[in-house]
Amino acid sequence: MSLLEGRITVVTGASRGAGRGIALVLGQEGATVYVTGRSVQSESTTDNLSGTIDQTAQEITARGGIGIPVRCDHTVDAQVETVFERVKQEQGRLDILVNNAWGGYEGHDETFGAPFWEQPLWRWDKMLTVGVRSDMVSSYFAVSLMIPQRQGLIVNTTVDVGSHHNWDLGKHDRLNVFYDTVKTAVSRMAFGMAHNLRPYNIAVAAVAPGWMRTEAVMSGKPPHTRPSPDALDQTESVEYIGRAVAALAADPNVMDKTGCVLRVGALAREYGFTDIDGRQWDWYSDR
Repeated sequence: MSLLEGRITVVTGASRGAGRGIALVLGQEGATVYVTGRSVQSESTTDNLSGTIDQTAQEITARGGIGIPVRCDHTVDAQVETVFERVKQEQGRLDILVNNAWGGYEGHDETFGAPFWEQPLWRWDKMLTVGVRSDMVSSYFAVSLMIPQRQGLIVNTTVDVGSHHNWDLGKHDRLNVFYDTVKTAVSRMAFGMAHNLRPYNIAVAAVAPGWMRTEAVMSGKPPHTRPSPDALDQTESVEYIGRAVAALAADPNVMDKTGCVLRVGALAREYGFTDIDGRQWDWYSDR
């Protein structure tokens, strides 16, 4: 029997990137996965990058799970509510929510690494809206499905901002204040939600991958830099974080980790999984 057989899951922002990787692994482990996002077949995709919710759902099903694509703009609360109402009507429960929708890279240019006062304020709005706010709204509607069953897992994808606090700031002039602030909020949100949801046995964690080979990264479109051949060994696949989320979801003692920021590489060593290339790489500590 697969690790997550019968689990009902929603993964937001799963057309591509980390969301796609997470959705695929959860499906491979037997879950039914509702795949949300804006990119659909037969229409232009976000920033014209490859990947749609339909393609992700089809591959989930091919791997042994059940993939259900649901088009959703996570800036529109009514659409988000509709997603969870559909899950309620079709499944009657929700076991796992992965908050991964992110608009922080859309329409960017070479100014991403500029000081905050030289950056356009629309960039701040995008990160705040499809980042912090979208995670809150999805969780808001999801918990009504989890509380009655007295169990569940909510994952916010993030970065380990705490490790950045040890940087020599004079050597890291590309730190984006908007990004750093928003990701700190996403992680802190997991802490606060965990406190509220502990009495209901619902775990909440912020999970931090390293430098992933997403479609956007490999395209080299700003603000991303395509890894050089020498730098590829410092990257990880989008399925590495998927394996981390699957391991958490299958852990009967996951409540021990509620409220924490968890690095994918550290979880790999704890739970014994590897990336698709067989490595247990921790981007935050192994460089």
